Amino acid sequence: MTPNPLTVTPQTPLKEAIQLLAERRISGLPVVNEGGELLGILANADLMWQETGADPPPYIMFLDSVIFLENPAKYEKELHKALGQTVEEVMSTKPITVKPDQPLREAAKLMHEKHVRRLPVLDEEGKVVGILTQGDVIRALAAE
Repeated sequence: MTPNPLTVTPQTPLKEAIQLLAERRISGLPVVNEGGELLGILANADLMWQETGADPPPYIMFLDSVIFLENPAKYEKELHKALGQTVEEVMSTKPITVKPDQPLREAAKLMHEKHVRRLPVLDEEGKVVGILTQGDVIRALAAE
């Protein structure tokens, strides 16, 4: 675990957050409120929409009606991320988290099952005290 990770707030300009990710060579940042409580996570994957844009969902016209073949809400979410200017507009909410005393094996299993690269570590008050990455798991394996 990396203690006291770099964090951003929802109001952080997206360009500033992108600069932090690039300069520090990290792939994600916990998003916290003023009290240090976790609100979400900003990951490289969330930023891909900035470059690629969002494709409108496929649809068909039938009797002057539009019938979407995919959920249009998904497109709206992707479009919002593509046009976002602040961390809040782009971040992923409801991140998967762990406690400081959680066994590494359980955390690694959770990362694998949920296909996540990082897990914010929260104390009893829900404040971010660290972040566990796939690299941390690999380093722990190498130290054994």
